[in-house]
Amino acid sequence: MKVAISIREGELSSITLLRRLRHDSKRNKIYRAFRELGRVIRTMVLLRYVSDATLRENITRATNMVESYNNFSKWIGFGNNGVITENEPEEQEKAIKFNILVADLVMYQTTLDMSLVLNQLRSEGETVHRADVAIMSPYQEDNVRRFGDYIYDLNAPLDGMEVLLDLEEETEAA
Repeated sequence: MKVAISIREGELSSITLLRRLRHDSKRNKIYRAFRELGRVIRTMVLLRYVSDATLRENITRATNMVESYNNFSKWIGFGNNGVITENEPEEQEKAIKFNILVADLVMYQTTLDMSLVLNQLRSEGETVHRADVAIMSPYQEDNVRRFGDYIYDLNAPLDGMEVLLDLEEETEAA
């Protein structure tokens, strides 16, 4: 309790706290108290996870989404199967950022394409439901020519690029 009050009032600096909480300070009472508090919190989270099916579904969905993104990002990576051969931290960071940029751009274009098709379906009188769109993913690989020839016209107008998607709620049959 003293530590929390000291931190709140600014009497305990972060450097001092971190020095006290080093991994080799197992005899320190503050370290042991925070370690036990962490164990209690972890146990509470695990118990909540085990007992709450909705929480498990949400965590699984989020984990699958992240894994899908990672797999897509690895697939979209150019050359050397995603292995960074440079030993320079700056070059490694550039390679990672470039890969993320390319993956994000491909996903953005895929999302635009899906929105255009869904809007076209709506304009033709088809009903598009949120539940249908919810299972769609921008992590598609079949529409991407990774090593093809690309020609970009940066001056092309963006007319006709309507991306707003007005979806109707699905009504349950009685």
